[in-house]
Amino acid sequence: MCSNWGIDPWLHLRGLKHVRLSWVDMPDGARGRTNGVDVIWLNKGQQQVERRCALAHELVHLEREHRGCQPLSIEADVCEETARRLIPMDLLSKGLRWARSFDELADELWVTPDVLRDRLTGLADAEWETLLTLELQPL
Repeated sequence: MCSNWGIDPWLHLRGLKHVRLSWVDMPDGARGRTNGVDVIWLNKGQQQVERRCALAHELVHLEREHRGCQPLSIEADVCEETARRLIPMDLLSKGLRWARSFDELADELWVTPDVLRDRLTGLADAEWETLLTLELQPL
């Protein structure tokens, strides 16, 4: 099982002395890639939140030693794990109590809407139960 390095992928990357981060122009528009060993490439043309999410995603691939393109099922699993790490349950619960829209919640959690969507679709039953009780609790 992968370690859960929390919500700061940049801090985690700093601890991986063997990994080189390279900024490139990805002709296909991909946000990031890794060789699964010691290099992560991030697309230069991204906003800060996109860079954060792309780095987290590539770090999960790196931890799992994925090399090359992965099947859709593996990619979906990496997306779900990335979202879980970037959006801990306590922050999701707090944000849901006051956010007025999906995009506002994504902004508050400092993730892209796609990552927030991955987190919500990947919630475990116990996590759903926690979220469903929020409406009954006072602010």
